[in-house]
Amino acid sequence: MKRVFKFFTLFILLTGQVTFSQSSWKAQWIAAQNITGHEYGVYYFRKAVDLAARPSSFIVHVSADNRYKLYVNGKLVSLGPARGDSYSWNYETVDLASYLTAGKNTVAALVYNEAEYRPEAQISFRTGFILQGNSLAEEILNTDNTWKCIRDNGRKPVPGYFFAASKGEMVDMKQTVKGDWTVSSYDDTAWPAAGKVSDGSLKGRAWGTEWALVPSSLLPREMSYQRILKLRAATAVKVPSTFPAKKTSFVVPANTVATLLLDQTYETNAYITLNFSGGKDAGISIGYAESLYDKGSNGRRKSNRNEVEGKEFIGRIDSLISDGTTEQSFTTLNFRTYRYIRLIINTGDEPLEIEDLYGTFTAYPFKQTAAFNTSNSEIKQILDIGWRTARLNAWETYTDCPYYEQLQYIGDTRIQAMISYYNTNDDRLARNALTQIDHSRLPEGVTRSCYPSKGTQVISPFSLWYIGMVYDYWMYRNDEKFVKDKLMGVRGVLDFFSKYQQADGSLKDTPYWTFVDWAGNLAGEVKGSDGSAAVYDLQLLLAYQWAAEMEGKMGLKDYASLYNQKAAQLKATIQQKYWDPGKKLYADTREKTGFSQHANSMAILAGIVPAENLSSVAAGLLNDNSLTKCTVYFKYYLNQALVKAGMGNDYMEWLDIWRQNIAMGLTTWAEDSSLETVRSDCHAWGSSPNIEFFRTVLGVDSDAPGFTRVKVKPHLGNLTKVSGEVPHPEGKVVVSYQLQGNKWRINIDLPSNTTGVFEWKTKAYQLKPGGNSFVI
Repeated sequence: MKRVFKFFTLFILLTGQVTFSQSSWKAQWIAAQNITGHEYGVYYFRKAVDLAARPSSFIVHVSADNRYKLYVNGKLVSLGPARGDSYSWNYETVDLASYLTAGKNTVAALVYNEAEYRPEAQISFRTGFILQGNSLAEEILNTDNTWKCIRDNGRKPVPGYFFAASKGEMVDMKQTVKGDWTVSSYDDTAWPAAGKVSDGSLKGRAWGTEWALVPSSLLPREMSYQRILKLRAATAVKVPSTFPAKKTSFVVPANTVATLLLDQTYETNAYITLNFSGGKDAGISIGYAESLYDKGSNGRRKSNRNEVEGKEFIGRIDSLISDGTTEQSFTTLNFRTYRYIRLIINTGDEPLEIEDLYGTFTAYPFKQTAAFNTSNSEIKQILDIGWRTARLNAWETYTDCPYYEQLQYIGDTRIQAMISYYNTNDDRLARNALTQIDHSRLPEGVTRSCYPSKGTQVISPFSLWYIGMVYDYWMYRNDEKFVKDKLMGVRGVLDFFSKYQQADGSLKDTPYWTFVDWAGNLAGEVKGSDGSAAVYDLQLLLAYQWAAEMEGKMGLKDYASLYNQKAAQLKATIQQKYWDPGKKLYADTREKTGFSQHANSMAILAGIVPAENLSSVAAGLLNDNSLTKCTVYFKYYLNQALVKAGMGNDYMEWLDIWRQNIAMGLTTWAEDSSLETVRSDCHAWGSSPNIEFFRTVLGVDSDAPGFTRVKVKPHLGNLTKVSGEVPHPEGKVVVSYQLQGNKWRINIDLPSNTTGVFEWKTKAYQLKPGGNSFVI
């Protein structure tokens, strides 16, 4: 199925092709009359226009609160708006020309407000819809009281167990709007006019009690037709062998309770569509689950995700009541995340025909431009699963998990942005994340842990990872102006932490949730008798180092000097307070009663481990079983530390947790290492191999801000033939390594105007733009 969207991006808006006034919109925010705007509701808007001829261009700008689906003559043309906050409320820009015809046309929008049931990431002012024409010709579609609006009384929410993401839907087809209300032939004579909510105001003109509109900087999400592949079980009904992989109908007899278990065979995000006929008053339940639970475990234990015997279904549910007519159709308002779908049909006195059930896959439209070429099937499988995991957690923001929360957490997002840099040429979502997290800062300087969010949760150490995110963007994307704009926020975060530094520089009693990793007490708080802990001091040290480097190159020299001084003090304090000379490791607290891979990994990454102790610290990370172990999330930092310690050729030996995921039938990476009791089966922070196979194994890394200089330092382990491509701001870096006899044949191609260095064992070779060849 071809993409149905055709959008104009922020680039168009910035290159002078927008002709409407940038100071104000003539369009109004509209809604159904006689509602408060704060209640749960699904609303349909329509307007008909006559055109003398089909236009070559017809650009409009559209937004809503909470969400909209925009149709032209029955075709879905836009979903939105991309989530933001009231200070920066996104609108999408769409060219409707290809969907319009000469004569009568209908533009329609489904707008819904989930009110108190809305996702945690959904900020809201009140129900509203707005559409502004780009020029005088398109202003015939401006929203005002010439638009009609009706509420769908057949839709209600289905509150489930804890989901920060969207809840299920209850749809009584007897009370919904009948017929295809998106097409011109639909009779809307009885529909009332929409009512005005407020004038449309762009950012800088809004009063603060309304939406401050800004153009979305993102591409429209991918929308692709997707069949569900397997029927795993069916009771009380005969189902054709071709269902659900192919469009196939079947009948559930009257007075029957039929249950079907369907298997996508891999986890996905998709809008589900169910088409059915007859079966008056029949109840239909559509349940969605990442995996099944072991019977008798009370929803607390999972085993192999491929198995269905001895399992029970627990998950989000949509519920329908049939009105008995033909050609009924239901499509979810929000996408659903699932591997398994359970369909329960409870018929009354009439049989019900299931005509079709399918999904429409959705995700941010990343195009993977990186390549890792190898005959090693395990590497290919790890990269494929990692890419799927990353894609399911990227749509209009990065998210921690698509099933439960859909929140853009900084700890997760730092890794996800790096996956984007190493796998695609598209940094829009990363830029969006950096801007939104910057907007999340509280007056005291610290950021929220995740944003956008209707609540205020603070994981204070995540603010330090935000500084790491800014630094990563500076190193891998050549956009100094964008980074400079974020330095004020970096200073605010460091000023917040400086208030909790003791005289020796060590942090004491840092407030809020001091989460580090889902590993022992690192998930809550680590604290010695003086209120300090190595993990927090080391993370602050890293942040000072990043900030000092950025300030020194493009910011204020005084800040660079201050941060360097603070970093030097912290180095000395950490060495004195936490180093255990007997164990040759850094302790978690001054009492030296506990040790972790986390503290020692960050010590290596911060460069404070003396050369003579580096091998012993690395050996302890790998071999000392008394250390608190990193979960899959923090292995991102552990593995980088081991590479920095000179052990990168062993990278393939560090992938046990990913191998365990595969052995357990997971098709995406789980949230942590407890694979039987883990909540989320899809967490993008586990996709770090999609960075390290390129950065560590192929050895391609940035060696200067903006990736203006490239470092190539491969760690091939037992691989004897491998090649690949890594995206670069100026094109791509292409490398190939092949062992022939006792000689390595190595080719490295750099983009034009880009130089670098190739490091092989103890030698360094300068790289010029274009092709470079070596026989070593």
